[in-house]
Amino acid sequence: MMRFAAAGLVLAAEAQMLFPTPQEVQEYLNGELTFEPAFLDDEISAGFTNPTICDPSVKQIAGRLPASKSSKYFFWLFESKSDPSTDPLLMWLSGGPGCSSQLALLVENGPCGVNKETGKTEINPYSWHNNANVMWVDQPSGVGFSTGLDVHDEDGVATNMWTFLQNFYQQFPEYQQNKFYVFGESYAGHYVPAITNRIWKNNKDAELKIPLAGLGIGNGLTNPEEQYKWYAEFGKDGCAAEGGHAPQSLPKGETTIMKIATPACTGAIHLCNHGDPDPVTGKILNVTACLAATNLCNIFTEYPIEFTDLNPYDVRIKCEKRPLCYDLDYVGDYLNSADVQSQLGVSGKWGSCNKAVQLLFTGAGDYMVNFHELIPPMLEDGIEALIYAGEMDYLCNWCGNKAWAKKLEWKGKDAFNAASDDDYTLNGKVVGRLRSAQGFHFMQAYDAGHLMPMDKPDVALDMLNKFISGTLSPDTASVV
Repeated sequence: MMRFAAAGLVLAAEAQMLFPTPQEVQEYLNGELTFEPAFLDDEISAGFTNPTICDPSVKQIAGRLPASKSSKYFFWLFESKSDPSTDPLLMWLSGGPGCSSQLALLVENGPCGVNKETGKTEINPYSWHNNANVMWVDQPSGVGFSTGLDVHDEDGVATNMWTFLQNFYQQFPEYQQNKFYVFGESYAGHYVPAITNRIWKNNKDAELKIPLAGLGIGNGLTNPEEQYKWYAEFGKDGCAAEGGHAPQSLPKGETTIMKIATPACTGAIHLCNHGDPDPVTGKILNVTACLAATNLCNIFTEYPIEFTDLNPYDVRIKCEKRPLCYDLDYVGDYLNSADVQSQLGVSGKWGSCNKAVQLLFTGAGDYMVNFHELIPPMLEDGIEALIYAGEMDYLCNWCGNKAWAKKLEWKGKDAFNAASDDDYTLNGKVVGRLRSAQGFHFMQAYDAGHLMPMDKPDVALDMLNKFISGTLSPDTASVV
């Protein structure tokens, strides 16, 4: 048996769709791999600091709060640069599963970035805290600076996050009067629907209600059964027939084979979600079928792009550093420096992505579970939803995301499908296309990949500000 500290099994990259090999999963299921948390929960107390780094012009809070009996979640909050008392509170979740949200803070949508050459921070003028209070939360347990290792599926994700948020609002009640939004990226296409639906349900009877107003998913994996149908089309020409602009990323022969294999893949995903109870566990979710679907589908969708020299998160560019194509080691150097950890009130080895968490979720069959069906009741109750996608991303491509959005069964489906895809303009330039109806929005962002806020920070901020202010609409130019 091989034992590892979770901190030693990290993937130093911001890319947030991680696919373990079938051999790794089998070794984990056979008990040949076991993991220990990087931060033992019983050795760490809840507590807070007020950092003065990154953006010292605003109030900050960093610390850990209990999320379960055996885990505490780390968060780093920056108050709004506009009006903290009335601006919304937004929570950001990175994907993986197992990737730290602090990476997004420092390379995508946070108040500062780290200069690769000097290691010093530089202000990000397009930070999402321009008009919102924003906290970047490391979750599930074991991710980033968070403690424990006790979650392996979305039920656990939702349960722990409800506990964390209850503790957050009890500790910081001043934010309970502000509208609350949950945003996430990539595998957070699972997290965000699970968490927001749990909040929405629990609010009905909870004494301390969370003021949920909306949700956002960027380049997410939300409905695998629909999204896996679109890899071949994207690989062929970026879904040009649907209005995409990405270049061809796979040879014609590869995409032809992928199209032939697609029905078997989507059939396996359907069995995962709607088949007979699992023959091993007896649970409604057929974990055995879900694992089979993960192996089958990823072999014919992920392997072909990995055999190229392209970056699957942005097919316009080459893969910079294997295995995940982005070299962001300097971010880890920053977060692991003694001065920064002292400001954040933490100590120990921070890792960008935790492979133990990745294997826990994969082994539970979580990858191929559909979560889009949790969104309709919230939409119909006035909770707004924004699905956005940088159109150069292969892994969670824009056409697959748009397809599931159009097929979503809810009372506003006909209105959404009848709506037009209108040019979205910023500073007089068309930067994407937006479709909206009855509080449901889909944004196709031009010239951006999987990490859309990193690639087009001005567009991302403009989109966000309009969404949280209730003014998201096409052909509305603004200057940021």
